[in-house]
Amino acid sequence: MHAIILAAGRGSRLAVHNPEGRPKCLMEFGGRSLLDRHLDILSQLGVRKLDLVIGYEADQIIDHVGKLFSRPDVSFQYNPRYEQGSVLSLLAASEALTSGEPVVVMDADVLYHPGILQALLDSDSENCYLLDRDFEAGDEPVKIAVSDGTMVEFRKKLPDGLSYDMIGESVGFFRFGPKCAALIAAECALYQSAGLGDAPHEEALRNVLLRRPDDFDFEDISGMPWIEIDFPEDVIRAAEEVLPAIRTDFPDF
Repeated sequence: MHAIILAAGRGSRLAVHNPEGRPKCLMEFGGRSLLDRHLDILSQLGVRKLDLVIGYEADQIIDHVGKLFSRPDVSFQYNPRYEQGSVLSLLAASEALTSGEPVVVMDADVLYHPGILQALLDSDSENCYLLDRDFEAGDEPVKIAVSDGTMVEFRKKLPDGLSYDMIGESVGFFRFGPKCAALIAAECALYQSAGLGDAPHEEALRNVLLRRPDDFDFEDISGMPWIEIDFPEDVIRAAEEVLPAIRTDFPDF
């Protein structure tokens, strides 16, 4: 298994909690950075290779990774257009996506219970999303809509009239087999060539999913604590609610 972590963004909305202007993945909770936790969990779960896509303050991230002991072997992929859409960051990892190996794609700005990633790696589904039914409705969460056990939509805003019997928020972690991973790389390249570099990478994933829905499945991780760090209130909730909840199962986390 080959992991890809997208860590190129700036996180400017978190300035009040990050006055030093560090990359968002280097923000600390409980004395450890988000990136430190990512790499440690991946290593403990047996993932040995990682492509880390960097951009904003790339040298800080490289220096930080060099000081970590529990981590996979890291290759750095630089996205010079990190201020545009994350589809270009995923494109920067196209070599891993087309390597012929299964891959895990992860957002870097998530604090999460290790069991969430374990569920993804242990899934019987070659191409797998993670869904949390316990989420706050609104325009910000990337939603997964399911009908009769099949994912029928994957977007922040669902189309009017869409029929589904289950809905949840995407955790931002995905697993792809070699064939779908290569299709996603090609889709990212199409976005670049069409001048759509401002798009989020979820749009490329969505296109492949909706063209081949029977090739995909999901794991329901509802009940396990996690949070994506996007807004100042997320920082507070991560420190006061999510991290203590994780530590009920992993006291040393």
